[in-house]
Amino acid sequence: MFRTAIVIAALSTATASQAAAERYKANEIEGEIVGRQIFLEAPLGGEFPLNYRRSGSVDGDGEALGLGRFVKPKDAGTWWIDSDRLCQRFRTWYDGRSMCFELYRVDQKRLKWIRDDGKTGIARIGPQL
Repeated sequence: MFRTAIVIAALSTATASQAAAERYKANEIEGEIVGRQIFLEAPLGGEFPLNYRRSGSVDGDGEALGLGRFVKPKDAGTWWIDSDRLCQRFRTWYDGRSMCFELYRVDQKRLKWIRDDGKTGIARIGPQL
């Protein structure tokens, strides 16, 4: 009985924190993300910067993380907003495929992203460009 109560309490806490995460709307993406540098947390440590420019372009540089050993470390493309999702397409990264992200506010400086293929991560909201 005690273990069941702990599991239920843990699940309730997880559900409450997910419910508390506020999803960004299109106007919030435009106002709080666009025109800023966004730092994606890298799985093995460090951060990967992406620059969402007001012109509609996005660029990134993974050289500091050593990505040059695996892929082209720098790339650029375009971003747009579709149904409260931030979408992007790079020239070479991800074979030039479009992908969209739901964004959720974690706190004032961090967000959670969920890509349309189900992958998720955390990012830090950086300075204005």
